[in-house]
Amino acid sequence: MAFSKLHIILFALLALVTMASTQPSASKSDLFREYIGAEFNNVKFSDVPINPNVEFHYILAFAIDYTTSSSSSPTNGKFNVFWDTNNLSPSQVSSIKNQHSNVKVALSLGGDSVNGGSCYFSPSSVDSWVSNAVSSLTNIIQEYHLDGVDIDYEHFHADPETFAECIGKLITTLKNNGVISFASIAPYDDDNIQSHYLALWKSYGHIIDYVNFQFYAYDKGTTVSQFMNYFQTQSSNYGGGSILASFISDGSGGLAPQNGFFTACSRLRNQGKLGGIFVWSADDSKALGFRYEKQSQALLAAHP
Repeated sequence: MAFSKLHIILFALLALVTMASTQPSASKSDLFREYIGAEFNNVKFSDVPINPNVEFHYILAFAIDYTTSSSSSPTNGKFNVFWDTNNLSPSQVSSIKNQHSNVKVALSLGGDSVNGGSCYFSPSSVDSWVSNAVSSLTNIIQEYHLDGVDIDYEHFHADPETFAECIGKLITTLKNNGVISFASIAPYDDDNIQSHYLALWKSYGHIIDYVNFQFYAYDKGTTVSQFMNYFQTQSSNYGGGSILASFISDGSGGLAPQNGFFTACSRLRNQGKLGGIFVWSADDSKALGFRYEKQSQALLAAHP
């Protein structure tokens, strides 16, 4: 009888462990992320206030697979650094991470433009692009002591399936090689953009840790109720993903911090839906004294 009871207990424990491992993890809501370095405003990591009670990610913008000459052209996956390296150097990455144990640093790939023209995702083939990208990005990531990658291509000379395979295989290889520990994507509400990122999500969503959805690409003057609806729509599009709320520092679009952004974030957090907050960008926030970064982190650090 005792032997039988022991087996029953063991089976019950095994069932509980199995259930726990198969449940989708709740959105981690103390994550704060900020893009930095794209606009060459002499912003430094140390300029941005860091709340010790959040998980903090800087995202260097951008690494681009284009030549660095004045007439830049695509390189089929051979990435170069296009951010403000004078103020955001490898030694400065190491310094900010050593000073703050809650800080990680990633780099974003692509972006909207390069040297005044649109930045296109333009692979010659999946295999050649992935091979070049893995090699060039591994060198950059290791040189700069980085932790992750973000995908922010916004113009395409490739169909959605090619984009999905290139980016999916890149992230998979970098993770399997131990080069990065996390990856994110940064889509926004545009049919062409969404077709590419949703193809990527369909095939490789399981290896993408965060969705930096550009909610600031919606119209300026977005209301709290509109924002909540947009968030729900994108949560459905990227089902199972950790969706971050976002605002743009210059106030040019979306739901502004002064118009209810934090009200919306509080509601989402109370509903267990908020994956965190990200900001575009530190370069513009510098002139504002990073007031909304402080407010964002205070909200995320507070226990709901």
